[in-house]
Amino acid sequence: MRSIADASGLGSLIAVSSAGTGDWHVGEPADPRTVAALAAVGLDGSAHRARQFETAWFDDLDLVVALDRSHERILKTWAPQEAARNTVQLLLSFDRSARDARDVPDPYYSDSAMFDSVLSMIDSACHALFDQLAPALRRDQTHLARREPRQEA
Repeated sequence: MRSIADASGLGSLIAVSSAGTGDWHVGEPADPRTVAALAAVGLDGSAHRARQFETAWFDDLDLVVALDRSHERILKTWAPQEAARNTVQLLLSFDRSARDARDVPDPYYSDSAMFDSVLSMIDSACHALFDQLAPALRRDQTHLARREPRQEA
């Protein structure tokens, strides 16, 4: 998502972060097959370190994207109120080409080809999500550009 936003020129208007619902890999780098799949499409995942989602983040997030329904359920359970629960959405729900698929499969117990396939699925859904966000981001960008610099007293 970060590379899509940056390529559009709107990267400064969007914050993108990654975290899991479990704590078993906190601090560890991404799976080498993930890093290889990312490198094959020109993305660098070598600096990524796993971390666990923190419920306090809900206060600052407009959208929390879950890759599968189990993560969606967990995140909605952690949400402190209805408004926060409503920010949790499945990634594939934004991608009409995903058809009836709802969950991004976990390729961990599969081969490298599955990592490439999952990355392609995520990339397609991120493009679809960004296409939905871009008009609002462009309006914000225009609004910010028109704003007068604040005068100090």
